[in-house]
Amino acid sequence: MSTGVIIAIVVVVIVLAAALTTVLLRPGGMGGRSLHRRFGPEYDRVLRRHDGDTKATEKELSERLSRHGDITTRPLPTQAREEYTARWAAVQEHFIDSPAKALGEADTLIGDLVRDRGFPDAKSGEHFDALSVHHARHLQGYRDAHEIAGRRGGDDGTSTEEMREALVRARAMFEELVRADTNRAPSNRDADPDRPDEPAAVKPHGSGSRLGVLGRRQN
Repeated sequence: MSTGVIIAIVVVVIVLAAALTTVLLRPGGMGGRSLHRRFGPEYDRVLRRHDGDTKATEKELSERLSRHGDITTRPLPTQAREEYTARWAAVQEHFIDSPAKALGEADTLIGDLVRDRGFPDAKSGEHFDALSVHHARHLQGYRDAHEIAGRRGGDDGTSTEEMREALVRARAMFEELVRADTNRAPSNRDADPDRPDEPAAVKPHGSGSRLGVLGRRQN
């Protein structure tokens, strides 16, 4: 095959790739649908923040993919996974006596876990964007818990029930990050981000859990 033919083939491939990229990233086109499938609730959140501007939304999410799409998460050693699981159990126990403090502990714990799995540090300002690329389904629950924990530890009038619900939803992110096999098939719960299983120690009032009873008492 002559050099001229090879060059022609390369040029055609480049042109086709550029055309495909344009189609995929065009607002409302295949790119929009693909981004919505990938980011789920996070797509809708960004869309609201951009006042319904689809083009701006897809541009922001595409840039996140470019920056963080190639992150390879690090596996957790068995000992580290057990330590994180024990720390989370302690957080739930602490919630009984100090909901605000426990929520702060949960926020710190997940931040440590995010870092150990190979994502940007929570102090970098990039960890939410990176998580949205790889764990968008449960990101909002963690985001809410982080926000409440940062508001003076819940001293801003946030009710115990709001903190309980935030902890319940943040646990979905914790479980997704801490499990050993991050490539397992999604469970039924994973398919419905609005219905995470509640941790045994944080069940609603009437479940028989001490934490559930206290979780219903308002500040």
